[in-house]
Amino acid sequence: MPIKFFTVDEANGLLEQIRPLMGELLDRRARAVILSRQMAGFWDPPHSDRGGSSASQLAQEFGQIEALAKQIEAFGCVIKDLNGGLLDFLADMNGREVYLCWRYNEDKISFYHDLHTGFSGRKPLP
Repeated sequence: MPIKFFTVDEANGLLEQIRPLMGELLDRRARAVILSRQMAGFWDPPHSDRGGSSASQLAQEFGQIEALAKQIEAFGCVIKDLNGGLLDFLADMNGREVYLCWRYNEDKISFYHDLHTGFSGRKPLP
């Protein structure tokens, strides 16, 4: 499969489709965190039901999170952080490979970073 390079306009154009998927993914992640806290004593010997419905719900949430992540990455972007809803789109900026960087709830892609610097190296788009 060839590597996809995005323009800023192309990546921004996908956000309308990606934003609701990422929103649902983050909601399900939050539910999974709550369920996992409820199951904190899951492996303690006194508990005999081994999680019961909470374990089943947690497995369902993880399955949905995985499916949503695959849907999002099918657009050609890379999920960098599930906690903050952080995505990168590979781009060519004046002959240099960079990532266009978007975080859930940002209106549009306004930042980029070098491939090796990550979020801490974000810079405003020129």
